[in-house]
Order: sequence, then structure tokens, then C-alpha cells
Amino acid sequence: MKILQLVFSAIALSAFTAAHAEIPKTIRFGIDPTYPPFETKKTDGSITGFDVDLGNAICTELKRKCVWVESAFDGLIPALKAKKFDAILSGMSMTEQRMQEINFSNRLFRSPARLIAKSGSNIKPTPESLKGKSIGVLQGSTEEVYAKTYWATKGANVQPYENQDQAYNDLVAGRLDATLQEAATAVEGFLNKPQGKGYAFTGSMLKDDKIFGTGSGIGLRKEDKELQLAINSALAKMKSNGTYNKIMKKYFDYDISGDK
Repeated sequence: MKILQLVFSAIALSAFTAAHAEIPKTIRFGIDPTYPPFETKKTDGSITGFDVDLGNAICTELKRKCVWVESAFDGLIPALKAKKFDAILSGMSMTEQRMQEINFSNRLFRSPARLIAKSGSNIKPTPESLKGKSIGVLQGSTEEVYAKTYWATKGANVQPYENQDQAYNDLVAGRLDATLQEAATAVEGFLNKPQGKGYAFTGSMLKDDKIFGTGSGIGLRKEDKELQLAINSALAKMKSNGTYNKIMKKYFDYDISGDK
């Protein structure tokens, strides 16, 4: 039995080593840096955030160089398929629809979707409450799919935006009644800022695995099995040696991994 285990281990190690040798020496990650705390731009133009730290740590584990390529969120999958970069690392939910086009790494994190409105407005994330209301969503996001599926069909006006900041600006200007977005991004990117004063989450977290998926992962081309294997191996090592938790605690005071 031990001999067989050694043989299987040797085969697995050989397969990983071969795959590792075939992945690019520079891994180009596609990213839309408008979603703090996951990805955002500093005043000097550099990109920072939870996803960025995870990507850099993965590259360190694989002894590869990371390069970050900016793209609008709804253009990330087409750009990946056009080989403008090697992988998507930008808080992308692993949905059934997206998995028909691309593959994903193992889960990076899971964060719910929430509705934001003026404090005391009594707006709720229900079709009845949102009938006749204007709701901002990120173009190409799972939140857009959810809002159009459940609310637009019942009389809500769902307005997609190229980036989330545009939606926040229109919310404050009174052109929107509410916005729907990923909760952690909403806290860091709006509610904790002066612009978000007087606004709050309303109603409960939204759940729909078919639309929102089972968490966010790194998007990869279907044919890039070696890179997928290498990234998953690096991510598993980061979770076992504490690197993942160290990065997570830098940005969150709760467990966002979705593993518990």
C-alpha cells in the first residue's frame, strides 16, 4: 500500500511540476480597479486591494511575476478570451452562465449582495417596494442580472453603469432611489466615505446561487488547464500556511473566505 501511495504521489508531483513549467513566466491579471477593498487605484496610479495582494502572493508561490491589466468589468471575459491577459482577478462571481465561457480557480471569497438607499426611506429589496423606482447596478455584474430578473420584470427601472462610482454619484444626486452591489465593496467604496453619509443597507442579504454563484474566483481560459492547476495549488498552500488569513485580516474583520 505504501509503495502504491508513493507511486501516486510521484505521479501527482510530476504532473504538477510539468504544469508549473508550462505556465507563463509573467502572469497578466485582468482587473477593474474600482471596487475597494478588493481592487482600487491609489493616488500615485498603482493598484492595491485584497485581490491584488492575493494575486501577488500567488505569483510569489509560483515564482512568477505579476502584471495588472486594467479593463472595464463587462469587458473582462471578452478580453481574456482574446488573450489580452492570462487570468481575471477582479471579484468575479463563479456563475453557471460565466462557466459556460471560462473556467475558474477554486473559490477566493464569498460576499453577499445588498441594496443601499437613503436611511429611513423604507425602500426594501422586494419587487413590490421597488416598483417604479430607479435602481443602479454595475454593468455586466451578477447584481444586474438579479435586478433585471426579479425587479425590472415587476416594474422597477434598472439602470446599468460602467463603474460603481457612477451609480453612487447618481444616487447622491437623486437620480437613483437605490443601488445594488456586493456588500464589502459598498462599505469601503461608499458607506464609509463622506459621500455615503445618510445612506445605509436596507433589507436582508440577497441569496440566489444560480445568479450570484458560489463565490468569486480567478477566471481562466478553458484551455489553460496547467495555469488553473498551478493557481489552485498556490492558493491551497496559502490557505494552509496562513498567508491567505494574513491578507484577509488586513482588509476585513470577519471571515470572507466562504469556507466556514
